[in-house]
Amino acid sequence: MKALVLFSGGLDSTTCLALAVSKHGAENVIALSVFYGQSHDKEIRCAKQIAEYYGVQFKTLDLAEIFSDSDCSLLSKSESDIPKESYAEQLKKTDGKPVSTYVPFRNGLFLASAASIALSNECEFIYYGAHSDDAAGNAYPDCSVDFNNAMNEAIYLGSGKQLRIEAPFVELNKADVVRIGTELKAPYKLTWSCYEGGDKPCGRCATCIDRIAAFKANGLTDPLMEV
Repeated sequence: MKALVLFSGGLDSTTCLALAVSKHGAENVIALSVFYGQSHDKEIRCAKQIAEYYGVQFKTLDLAEIFSDSDCSLLSKSESDIPKESYAEQLKKTDGKPVSTYVPFRNGLFLASAASIALSNECEFIYYGAHSDDAAGNAYPDCSVDFNNAMNEAIYLGSGKQLRIEAPFVELNKADVVRIGTELKAPYKLTWSCYEGGDKPCGRCATCIDRIAAFKANGLTDPLMEV
């Protein structure tokens, strides 16, 4: 059985890729990286390197134009600053809305696009790395269990019951993801999660904060933060 993995080159999607390869074999896995107008391309460069590490087929897709009207702070055209605080701190100021780094319906668009590519390549599964920490407090509503279930049903029915979504971490937290990835020997040194595209992670944006904490919860140090 073949699988397509939505693959950003970050910690969560790399763990997903490691899991898919362990279940289906590298020859049956496609890694799909999407450019959506993000402010740097470092994550996609990392994604390509990790795909080569695993020996899986690597595809890219450019969906930047769809987000041309968005002022999400992750996008290169945005004049908004990327917050240097945790998601919990940001959510205190959003009045129940997603955080400023939420790209409008990104996962919905990615999954729909991936479904077409997956079907054209005779895949039976789409993997993506949504987890409960990102969904918490409505920070990223397109990472929630309800969203995943709805998209899975739509893709299953819309594909003629040929294709399903696998979101193995959707009810787990990021510490669980690190634990699973460590057991699978995922190459975390090759990954990139930071919202900045510098030589080293900033350590202060929300995704860096969560990543560092997830390694710490496992008694580990994030390899990208090692001196």
